[in-house]
Amino acid sequence: MRLSEFDFALPPELIAQAPVRPRDAARLLVLQRATGALAHRVFRDLPAFLRPGDVVVLNDTKVLPARLRARRNTGGPVEVLLLRPVSKDTWEALLRPGRKIRPGARLRFAPGVLEGVVGDRTASGTRMITLVHEGDLRPILERVGEMPTPPYITRALDDPHDYQTVYARAEGAVAAPTAGLHFTNRLLAEIRGGGVEVVFLTLHVGLGTFRPVRVEDIAAHQMDAEAYEIGRSAAGTINEARRRGGRVVAVGTTCVRAIEAASGEDGAVRAGAGTTDLFITPGYRFRATDAMVTNFHLPKSTLLMLASAFAGRDRLFSAYAEAIREGYRFYSFGDAMLIA
Repeated sequence: MRLSEFDFALPPELIAQAPVRPRDAARLLVLQRATGALAHRVFRDLPAFLRPGDVVVLNDTKVLPARLRARRNTGGPVEVLLLRPVSKDTWEALLRPGRKIRPGARLRFAPGVLEGVVGDRTASGTRMITLVHEGDLRPILERVGEMPTPPYITRALDDPHDYQTVYARAEGAVAAPTAGLHFTNRLLAEIRGGGVEVVFLTLHVGLGTFRPVRVEDIAAHQMDAEAYEIGRSAAGTINEARRRGGRVVAVGTTCVRAIEAASGEDGAVRAGAGTTDLFITPGYRFRATDAMVTNFHLPKSTLLMLASAFAGRDRLFSAYAEAIREGYRFYSFGDAMLIA
């Protein structure tokens, strides 16, 4: 398929700049895959579309305050996005501007507190950077770093926790699993009270999720690998639900990718840790995912391609057109879809 097949026009005023409060007051567009029928609801209505015996799968990754602002020795500003640790103090990172920064250049984030030494360029265009600091890095990042919200969010966060799910636990993501931002603890309790299991896996959202597709033939795009882990209890609960006829309801594209990467041809999900560069596009045969909760995604993105694969490209784009007509809010802090 062609990249141009996944483009659409979005009025800029529909790009959400802040979350709604409370979280579960976001709108919910329900799309029935079998018929294409649409229903306009509110996210807190989600339990009405779940059945006893279903299992809801959530990604409990936690976003690091991984955006750092620095000065070079020459005085020029540099923005650094830490992607993943390679060793204790060496990270793979994105630098902006990075083209003219040579290996060995020293960056000052907070003089006397945190500095960095730029290393080599990787094959994927990222850079290695060694952080120089005293003591534990985590509280330093809390002081110096910022939550790495996407560039289309142009206003500062009112509260850093707005870009964190209420169940975030395992630190390591550089972007939030945004479909999960709509859940509240009260809503999760209501879901469990309706006879629906809730389980967690971890996929640390990294460059693979948001790297742009730059080739017209999407089959030539290569996803960056992201680390995931599915515990034995979660895998067992998912497999037992499927055996009994329940549905696996994945919250977010990250959960879909982890579940599908860990499942066999029979749809059974294997427990364990690994990495996945699975790129899901229309024509993919889903093995373990029966329904998904997702946000409204950017044009030409791998996330939009995954949602198109699950719903059918034409039905998904019809739903997006309806959402635009009805003034739904798009992207990370926007409204949600249930595709069932």
